[in-house]
Amino acid sequence: MADEMIQRKMDLVYGAGKVGLMGVIANQMLSVGRNVYGIIPQKLVDVEVAHNGCTELTIVETMRDRKWLMAERGDGFIAMPGGIGTLEELFEIMTLNQLAYIQKPLALFNVGGYFDKLIGFLEFAAEEGFLKKHQMELLIISEDPAEMLDKMAAYEPKFIPKWGN
Repeated sequence: MADEMIQRKMDLVYGAGKVGLMGVIANQMLSVGRNVYGIIPQKLVDVEVAHNGCTELTIVETMRDRKWLMAERGDGFIAMPGGIGTLEELFEIMTLNQLAYIQKPLALFNVGGYFDKLIGFLEFAAEEGFLKKHQMELLIISEDPAEMLDKMAAYEPKFIPKWGN
């Protein structure tokens, strides 16, 4: 993922952690001179997980502040294999897009089928009428970074102003 972003001369806005997959991507991007903008709450700085090598490190008070600032600053969003925080951020961006607070591409980097069961659940929720068809159509799913970033670049928002029954 980092190689593809570097090749496209992209920068990174992320949660500013020095650990995990995102820490690896941040380090790789920084190593070739790409900008990495980290946004992290003070509580995580206090437990020493902040990536102090970021081009710009913004420290906020809460996770809500962090997520909103990332939503404002990011041009698009990629959920990589991760835990509950990843899922929470994924659904927050889906909701912000649905309500037209933002209109930005959202992708699942489905490495090794990691998100297959989640995708199945989302499809089930749509079949049951709890997700609109267009919401699923707007979710970009790929295990290939180049394909995913191409689809994100071609993204066209589709806001449906009326909810209906």
